[in-house]
Amino acid sequence: MTSLFDCRDEAQLLAGMRHARQAIARGELIVLPTDTVYGVAVDAFTPSAVQRLLDAKGRGRNQPPPVLVASQAALTALVEEVPEPVQRLVDEFWPGGLTIILPAQPSLSWDLGDTLGTVAVRMPDQRVARELLEETGPLAVSSANLTGKAAATSAQIAQEMLGDSVSVYLDGGFSETGIASTIIDATSLVRRGADDASEKCVRVLREGAVTRKQLQSVLGDLLEPEESPEGAADGPA
Repeated sequence: MTSLFDCRDEAQLLAGMRHARQAIARGELIVLPTDTVYGVAVDAFTPSAVQRLLDAKGRGRNQPPPVLVASQAALTALVEEVPEPVQRLVDEFWPGGLTIILPAQPSLSWDLGDTLGTVAVRMPDQRVARELLEETGPLAVSSANLTGKAAATSAQIAQEMLGDSVSVYLDGGFSETGIASTIIDATSLVRRGADDASEKCVRVLREGAVTRKQLQSVLGDLLEPEESPEGAADGPA
């Protein structure tokens, strides 16, 4: 049975957090507010739960979900290495709307989908999300919507799309920005050797809450130049 809790009410917040923790432990889906848009979340280390998340959204394994964490220490535990430029980004924009893709720690036992050995990680700047993450550990979290639909900016909108596939909805009001996180790929900073320094760069895969100009201010020449309109490849919006 699906439950919705208004986390702006302290009594409902406590009950909602307890039910959310229990649902995560059972491998079920929950919806939670973040500082960007609402997310649908499961235990990152339960493959059947991750598959349930993908099924609920209508996504394939070729679209693995990012992982939300409560601390920089959790990032270090999930990835192979945190290069110095990435640490600068983390210091500047975390917690906040920046998702960073890096090679995953090879020793981890998880299955997020067809990740090609990488993981996308973010630390949200939102009280409910951070408190839950501190108690559950890393969660696989994707925007709370059906594939092809706009990301939900409220628990009610998420519930209209995802319905009973989600066990617990945590309602934190309308999302603070309604803008999805920026996604960057920093894998080349780890995977290339010292003799490939000229090929090391950070690519912007999706510009969102953190602008390219903000990234440029931290990364300088390490940020891959933006393609001109003439050279840009046709693709999904």
